[in-house]
Amino acid sequence: MNGLARERLEHFRWMVLGRVMDERLASLYRQNLIRGGSVFLGKGQEAFSAAGAMALRRWTADFRGDVFAPLIRDTAGRQAFGEPLIDGARTNLGRSTGPMRGREGNVHRGNLAIGQLPMISHLGSTVAPICGMLMARRHLGTLADSIGMVSIGDGAMQTGAAHEGLNAAAVEKLPLVILLANNQVSYSTFSDRSYACKELVDRARGYGIAGTSCDGTDFDACRTTVQAAVAAARAGGGPQLIEATLLRLAGHGQHDDNSYMPEELFARFGDCIPLAEAKLIAEGLLDVASAAAVWDDCRAQVVAAVDQALTEPEPDPAVEDWSARSVRDLTGFRP
Repeated sequence: MNGLARERLEHFRWMVLGRVMDERLASLYRQNLIRGGSVFLGKGQEAFSAAGAMALRRWTADFRGDVFAPLIRDTAGRQAFGEPLIDGARTNLGRSTGPMRGREGNVHRGNLAIGQLPMISHLGSTVAPICGMLMARRHLGTLADSIGMVSIGDGAMQTGAAHEGLNAAAVEKLPLVILLANNQVSYSTFSDRSYACKELVDRARGYGIAGTSCDGTDFDACRTTVQAAVAAARAGGGPQLIEATLLRLAGHGQHDDNSYMPEELFARFGDCIPLAEAKLIAEGLLDVASAAAVWDDCRAQVVAAVDQALTEPEPDPAVEDWSARSVRDLTGFRP
């Protein structure tokens, strides 16, 4: 098996693992075991999310790689960038053993010790912190060829905070890759009421940055497009905006029944995971049995992580240290 074949199979596995983890979290939410907020599924966005994280350089004990700012639908990307399943389970279940120590609800998790920023609920606001991290590295002389990646959606793209962050990244020519998942709807506001341009990637020219687009339901297209953008950013090409066209295949969150979504949208967009699976089977890289084995293995990993987290303690208000701590105190992180 050649390197490309292994890479494609790895991509498929991260997509499946993200889907399985999301489905388990949704089940826990319905059981009222997740009390820190809702659960937001990446269903339909796994190919783009995993492709982004796979193109980054992970952190190790002696190497600080790239930095990544995921959002609420980036379970696949979080895991592909190195977040252990147990950390996702612990944070969603509000366990004190998780990276957020049972604080910040269930979706604001991150771990600066692996270069992954905690999510900000006002989603467009995520762009500025990743720019700040890249600027800090530049000023300290440690930027080298490392890059940053930020995930936003079509709704976040309409915010002032996203505009300010993108403008700063463009002016400073930061090595930033923006994953823009255009999933056709911002909560329940459809694209024709969110923006008037034909495609959001057209805005890249206005910022003076590079822009490309891809079919977000095609895992190969996602991976090759992201890899090219990452290579360009790493080579000094400045910010790279990628718009992936896809569909959010579930409600905004598990509190939302998605009943306002028109059927014609579902007819236009496929689900990236069965599409990838069918493609790999048709090409002989998987068969029905080996594809089922991938799903079974991912389910076993998720069950083990959740079962372990369920045995661990919630924060005890009487003894927990709730004081704010510096990033360095928490993680030993240096830009």
